[in-house]
Amino acid sequence: MTPAEADTLVRQLISGDPAAAAAILTQATTSTEPLVLTAAALLDPASPELLVRAVAAATARRDRQLTALAAAHLAGDRDRVSALAREHLLDHPDSVLAAWIASGAIAHQDNPTTPLSAGTAPATTPKES
Repeated sequence: MTPAEADTLVRQLISGDPAAAAAILTQATTSTEPLVLTAAALLDPASPELLVRAVAAATARRDRQLTALAAAHLAGDRDRVSALAREHLLDHPDSVLAAWIASGAIAHQDNPTTPLSAGTAPATTPKES
């Protein structure tokens, strides 16, 4: 999957395309694209290996910032999410995944009832502690 295709798929997810979450999770099984892996990690927080793979694949500063933002979100560190999102969006105002995370539209694993975006639901429910 090319970076442009990954970006299109993430935009579809955020816009509420019900098939996009499943497509991202399917692509993530073999993808080395940091954007796909990061989005998959957010969709399936019970699979931490997705974020590990995203971090390993993130060689560009943009991708490293995005994986750090996702990690902060998954850790429930809202202050860090806010700071990292501001920094990332200053450098990359077209980063819809960063804006989506910062907006609070993606469910945090401690609150799985929060909708992902209009018209979508989590692909999987997080495991209870």
